[in-house]
Amino acid sequence: MNLKAGSGRPLQLWIVAVLSLLWNAMGAFDYLATKLRLEFYMQNFTPEQLDYFYGFPAAATVFWALGVWGALLGSVALLLASRWAVVLFAVSLCGMLVSMSWTLLISDGFEIMGSAGAIFSGVIVIIGIGLWLYARRMRAIGVLR
Repeated sequence: MNLKAGSGRPLQLWIVAVLSLLWNAMGAFDYLATKLRLEFYMQNFTPEQLDYFYGFPAAATVFWALGVWGALLGSVALLLASRWAVVLFAVSLCGMLVSMSWTLLISDGFEIMGSAGAIFSGVIVIIGIGLWLYARRMRAIGVLR
């Protein structure tokens, strides 16, 4: 189906881009709320979880930031039908995988966040892979320029 919305782009691109932007904006908010230690948000976590979040080493924080901000910028690029969406989603995915590997495999993040945290991390990675693959497909068929 190749329905168009306004600029001649497929309607599905607009839908995926907007949903992607909303999803990744939530991730950006989570990052900012954690880094700024916003009380109304952080009160939802246990003291052990707060100590864990606030004790992230710089390298883990850098990769977390790459994951979050790369995804948000990738969503904006997708909305603008820019081929940069592919690169930005790839950067995001790399940041995400390194950050989550540290959280779930190297540190004690799995014990602190529990299986629900690990499952949610898996969902985040699956969505990240899906967005990267979608952007690649849209670039391959000439939708992203």
